[in-house]
Amino acid sequence: MNRLSQESSPYLLQHADNPVDWYPWGEEAFLEARKRDKPIFLSIGYSTCHWCHVMEHESFEDEEVAQLMNDNFVCIKVD
Repeated sequence: MNRLSQESSPYLLQHADNPVDWYPWGEEAFLEARKRDKPIFLSIGYSTCHWCHVMEHESFEDEEVAQLMNDNFVCIKVD
């Protein structure tokens, strides 16, 4: 589970169990990026977006992809 598990957005909650260490949009994510000297990976989507769900299943649920993202970026998910 990642930081999206406490969000109210249905779309963000759909990604709460991804192995990607998602941050919601906010100061915590930007402070973490500065602290770790990592770029932001920004993913914007919405609940009824077909291709957003395809991306989740093909990429964000893949453990290897998630590890690469987590190691190299601070990942932010926006609804």
